[in-house]
Amino acid sequence: MKKQYTVPLVLFLLGMAITVIGALFKIMHWPGAGIMLTVGMLTEAIAIITLIVVLLKNTK
Repeated sequence: MKKQYTVPLVLFLLGMAITVIGALFKIMHWPGAGIMLTVGMLTEAIAIITLIVVLLKNTK
């Protein structure tokens, strides 16, 4: 794997882990679930935007 894809991949995996844990918190009705879901999805969105930027730079 190229080094340029490492940051988006790590961000996406981190966001996915936070989202899954937030969903489990939501199922168990524990506090903090909404914040975890929001942070996880925002992290995934940032990872996708970062990946798009990296891919667009490579095409030029």
